Amino acid sequence: MTSHAMTICLSWLLVGMALVGHGGLHVALYNRLNATGLSRRMIKRTEWLLLISCCTIPVLLLFFYFRPVVEVLSRRTDWSSLPWGLRLYAMVCWGTWLYPGLPWLVTRPILGFRQAPCQFQRRRLSVDQQLPQSPALSRKCRILSRVPCNQIFELEIVEKDLLVPGLPSQFDGLRIAHLSDIHLTGHISPDFFSYAVQQANHWHPDFMVITGDIVDDDLCIEWLPRCFAEATARLGKYFILGNHDKRVRCPQDIRQTMQQIGWQDVGGRWVSYSAADGVIDWVGNESPWFAAPSDHNPRSTSVLDIALCHSPDCIDWARRQSIPLLLAGHTHGGQGRLPLAGPILSPSRHGSRFASGEFFLAPTTMHVSRGLSGLHLLRLNCPPELPLLTLRSAPLR
Repeated sequence: MTSHAMTICLSWLLVGMALVGHGGLHVALYNRLNATGLSRRMIKRTEWLLLISCCTIPVLLLFFYFRPVVEVLSRRTDWSSLPWGLRLYAMVCWGTWLYPGLPWLVTRPILGFRQAPCQFQRRRLSVDQQLPQSPALSRKCRILSRVPCNQIFELEIVEKDLLVPGLPSQFDGLRIAHLSDIHLTGHISPDFFSYAVQQANHWHPDFMVITGDIVDDDLCIEWLPRCFAEATARLGKYFILGNHDKRVRCPQDIRQTMQQIGWQDVGGRWVSYSAADGVIDWVGNESPWFAAPSDHNPRSTSVLDIALCHSPDCIDWARRQSIPLLLAGHTHGGQGRLPLAGPILSPSRHGSRFASGEFFLAPTTMHVSRGLSGLHLLRLNCPPELPLLTLRSAPLR
């Protein structure tokens, strides 16, 4: 290949990198936008602006600068001949390959970034085949559930032995069923969620928890007893709310209904449980959508603290509190995962770094569930998850 041909190929490569960087920049902004406590209306408007910007900027640049770009690509002139604004934006797009591109690359799940030691057994159940009637209630859900490779009803039940450094030895073997992101929207029957609860009951957990996004629609609040009243746990059932729970007129109605059917609200507060082997302090952090809890439980005599947080973005808060275990959801595992690359979209200020799985950031072990459902009725290579956690003690690293 001649030097002229190589120069042309390099020019095309740089244009391709700029286009990929342009897309990556918008994905990064989308992920971090959905990690904020902004109103739903503001977020939706900004999402539309990002979508329009992502699609139209390359078209507009090509329309206005077609000739000079072609001349550069054909090497009839050099990059310095391009308008300064176009060169500046190209440099911004190339810069995204360094940040957030490089951190995104090194945090791919396949590379095991900060993963906590965990042994697991998993099995998948096609819930729509287990129930007497399809759990798809709406026409939209029925249509989308038939899309090839859509896994919205393919429940993955995962029994995990999760190593928790700093866990007191007397709590080695503690069993927690971790439910998250229920999203009662009216599209999926409550039978789907009660089936998941039944599977958790069969495991005989010590505790059962829900880490937010329970109800999206006021009409579905009355479904809560049908979904969760039959849940059983030997020592207790705790829940918090998430950002989607703010979509109902009065989120307090969700809290009251859940408490009426035997669940304890720990949102924004510390709750102590006195076990035979010592006191466990549970704390719920629903920020930035609801008030955050106080930094410490002033009356605490606990030997173990466990945090329920809707978003994995609370990991920094948990580390400051020296909390050994944090359970979270919110990110849905990315809703879809590419082979090798893993998740792309994830509503977190960390991007898709903590989209799902087990992580250790000393002194905190964090478990992020993919959740049971979502507002979007498509899951690709990312089935709903029911994690059943057995905690195992280990020396603090």
